[in-house]
Amino acid sequence: MISGAAPAQDRLLTRVALRVFLPFAAGYFLSYLFRSINAIISPDLVAEFGLSAADLGLLTAVYFLAFAAFQIPVGLLLDRFGPRRTNATLLLIAGAGALVFASADGLGGLMLGRALIGLGVAAGLMSSIKVFTLWFPLPRLAAMNGWILFAGGLGALSATAPVEELLHIVDWRGVFHLAGIATFASAVAVFLIVPERETAGRHERLSQQLAGVVQVFGSPVFWRLAAASTLFQSVNLAVQTLWAGPWLSDVAGLDRRAIALHLLALAAATMVGFLFWGTMAERLAKRGVSTMTVFLAGAAAFLVVQVFLVLGLTAGSIAIWLAWGFFGTSGSLAFAILSQSFPMALTGRANTALNLLVFLTAFVSQWIFGVVVNFWPRSGGGYRPEGFSVAFGLFFLLQLFALAWMVTQRGRRRSGTRKAA
Repeated sequence: MISGAAPAQDRLLTRVALRVFLPFAAGYFLSYLFRSINAIISPDLVAEFGLSAADLGLLTAVYFLAFAAFQIPVGLLLDRFGPRRTNATLLLIAGAGALVFASADGLGGLMLGRALIGLGVAAGLMSSIKVFTLWFPLPRLAAMNGWILFAGGLGALSATAPVEELLHIVDWRGVFHLAGIATFASAVAVFLIVPERETAGRHERLSQQLAGVVQVFGSPVFWRLAAASTLFQSVNLAVQTLWAGPWLSDVAGLDRRAIALHLLALAAATMVGFLFWGTMAERLAKRGVSTMTVFLAGAAAFLVVQVFLVLGLTAGSIAIWLAWGFFGTSGSLAFAILSQSFPMALTGRANTALNLLVFLTAFVSQWIFGVVVNFWPRSGGGYRPEGFSVAFGLFFLLQLFALAWMVTQRGRRRSGTRKAA
């Protein structure tokens, strides 16, 4: 009886796992596709609407602004109504945003559609992490987080060469119509397929929830990590989801098909990176190496990669962008570090607080990058390599200073602990 019951129980757990994971993975896949797709369709938008680099940067970055603005409400909604209902409802807004974007006749309509998309996918990752805490044992959470980020990487990958091939069949408006329909289907799948489970904070008063948010933002531990990790993650997002494409065109001189293949490689490296850094941190932790140490090593390597772009080197460009995708994802370890630094009851709000800063900074970074590049236009269209070098150099210095401050603060904290002992 017992031996026969165990396999049956395992099959039941597998079915539940698939019912929980796959619908949320589909939603996060679409979130990343929307996030990255402008890197491929930007030439079409520039040609049709006459957008400047600053316009293009602002348009693409509006996604990040709307995404960031809704992070604190997302944390409250997840605790109050649960990940299933919260994510399904927001995905409907994202689908509507895709249709608005597809029907736009000017920059204003494009920005409205992009903003609605950003708001609608704002719970993609956070709702997934929340639902995993409800349905999976704690030892499996790191692996589940890695797999959901892998699904996001698939979305980024799909926004490269596959979208470029699709553009030979339909125009960019048709691509967004299809993406909107897929997003509506994803919302229905999350609501109808994922089983419901009671959340611990459903009966918590709003004042108690807000007090938790204040506690997170008032924590020195939060800011020691947030200062550097925010910059590293936001620069990675700002470049990967837009400015990698124009760099490959204007600096490396590649055609659209070659650009799409480079972005495909970048997305593939991102997928591998998400799985690698989470797995490596978990394994090294068993040997006494902290996740913070792994994060610092990845951040240092990411800075080295950026030096090649500051110098405007184009030889071996595929290797540069493979390294960008791989080392740039090390910033995602910040969420695991935060989860280890706060009580369980506050981890959701701590992670959404960091996500707020990451996407708000990504909005500013993507826009400012375009403003800087815009100072070096080419008479025949496009932008000169000098503009990209200056933009990359500016953000390189900001990240370097933030990382140095983090290491200094970490050293002081350790010194203070030793003196107290």
